[in-house]
Amino acid sequence: MSHVSENQPLGTPTWVDLGIPDLARGQEFYQAVFGWDFEDWSGYSVALLDGRKVAGISGYAEGPDHWWNVYLATDDCAATAEKVREAGGRIVNEPDAMADLGVMAAAVDAVGAPFSLWQGKKMVGCEVVNEPGALVRNDLTTPDPAAARRFYATVFDFTLDTNPDLPSMDFTFLRRPDGHEIGGIMGSQTAHRSRWSTTFEVADTDDTATKAIKAGGRVVDTEDMIYGRFAVLLDPFGTEFSVIARPSD
Repeated sequence: MSHVSENQPLGTPTWVDLGIPDLARGQEFYQAVFGWDFEDWSGYSVALLDGRKVAGISGYAEGPDHWWNVYLATDDCAATAEKVREAGGRIVNEPDAMADLGVMAAAVDAVGAPFSLWQGKKMVGCEVVNEPGALVRNDLTTPDPAAARRFYATVFDFTLDTNPDLPSMDFTFLRRPDGHEIGGIMGSQTAHRSRWSTTFEVADTDDTATKAIKAGGRVVDTEDMIYGRFAVLLDPFGTEFSVIARPSD
């Protein structure tokens, strides 16, 4: 199902957001690229696709480094935060109630990649996924994939599967206990640091890349792969994100 109306199971990427220095410029860019509308929540801008929540953008960002942050679902933020610590990660911001929306914590995993936890209450997270203009997947790239696999399997009870479609890559699928794939871990010895990436689905990768360029972004790479036509893009602030047009059935 593309539409989400209840909290996702433990470990599922349930929300993504971005902090940038110019909120209005960011809204202009992402509206041009994905067709998003925006709803203001006191400086935190919620992106809407056909009236449903898909992402968040804030105008608060320090330093030159910006990235899309992934929130992993939990039904007990405090308990999951403790498991993060026990598995070798850190809690940067302790679990905190966001009014009646939910409970959030900011964390860093055992290989140094930041992520967040979200215990949804009034707000479940993304209300639409896996369709053009919405979140389709998140993957962790790290020079230490073995430690990352141990961490996420311990904290979220993920099972770990290799990818026979890409035998030349050090890629591991992360799956919930029910077998649902929530993302993956890419081992890369050339990676300077560990970082979660965010990929949005689009109807046409090349058309989206053209829109990004016209709106002030850049195209880093475009390629055809077994799962569809894929592109790595940069927004006007240098934030990297990916898009993919999956093959039609």
